[in-house]
Amino acid sequence: MNVGTAHSEVNPNTRVMNSRGIWLSYVLAIGLLHVVLLSIPFVSVPVVWTLTNLIHNTGMYIFLHTVKGTPFETPDQGKARLLTHWEQMDYGVQFTASRKFLTITPIVLYFLTSFYTKYDQIHFVLNTVSLMSVLIPKLPQLHGVRIFGINKY
Repeated sequence: MNVGTAHSEVNPNTRVMNSRGIWLSYVLAIGLLHVVLLSIPFVSVPVVWTLTNLIHNTGMYIFLHTVKGTPFETPDQGKARLLTHWEQMDYGVQFTASRKFLTITPIVLYFLTSFYTKYDQIHFVLNTVSLMSVLIPKLPQLHGVRIFGINKY
């Protein structure tokens, strides 16, 4: 029995992206980041789009693919301790609605960034590398895989 907990999930990380309004909040946070970056004087629109994309993808990579465990005390006897948030999401089931949303969002942001930077070569390369850094870890073939033992423990 968990005294003092208000949720019925064994691991709340598994359902957080299915919470009511979380997708809208996520998109609004990206929009807010973009508006804040646009308000910086003397920064061009292509640079702002690239910064929005890079900051978003860096944050997504850190929070979904490097940070492991849960911020909650869970009765799962440490099963989630070695899993990233992406691996815990939806109990590890692939191709759920929340996983599709988190996969499509950086792709849409990449297309918008590429369009507004007018496919400038430097911006295009930076944004493509950034996109690949968040899409490759999401592949089902890499579920639970630690390349070169990085982030193993």
